[in-house]
Amino acid sequence: MTEFSTLEYANLNSVVYGALCDALMQGRFQPGDRLKIRDLAEQFGTSVTPIRDAILRLVNDEAVTFRSPRDIRIAGLSEERYREIRAIRVRLEGLAAETAAQVATSADIQALELIVRENEAAIAQGDRLRGTQLNQAFHFMLPKIAGLPVLTSILRRLWLQMGPHISGAYLAGGRAMIDHHYPVIEALKRHDPAAASMAIVDDILLGGKPILDRIASGAEREARRA
Repeated sequence: MTEFSTLEYANLNSVVYGALCDALMQGRFQPGDRLKIRDLAEQFGTSVTPIRDAILRLVNDEAVTFRSPRDIRIAGLSEERYREIRAIRVRLEGLAAETAAQVATSADIQALELIVRENEAAIAQGDRLRGTQLNQAFHFMLPKIAGLPVLTSILRRLWLQMGPHISGAYLAGGRAMIDHHYPVIEALKRHDPAAASMAIVDDILLGGKPILDRIASGAEREARRA
């Protein structure tokens, strides 16, 4: 293999892995969904090798469960694991909101307001995928505004595990999934770090209650058995 083709192959692997990461964080897969390597290869227009490599990376990220080469699934979450991830998100996303409130510009706030308006429309239309995508975009705007790229990388791994579960509960959650975004924006307008942190914590804890209820009800255990 030439130096160029080695680089090209590495780039392809990164593109495939990144696309699958985005799909997970944006809820394009549901807990328990089976991933078929050949089907994904056809969708991406690649051989099976970069797909397999990307899936192995996602197994390492604990976002995918590899039972056998023919049984690869989106990982479920126990209630205990969900609570642990939630506790970490509270601290990290609270830091992102707190820092963002100190430096947010009018353009930053307008971008967040646009996301919320589009999310309102998605909820009204019952568009689960669009709503989940916009929800993730809102949360990731905060560390971006704050200028915290290392924190963004850490959050990406957590959201790889959370994305499908947020999506699964999104429509049932209704307004709880978006109502707490408004106080975040208002706190950023006032440059109030404490209020911004408290608002995003409320969003994770209160807005996330439908997710916890779904996990606790056993709905996801049934999906994993399917």
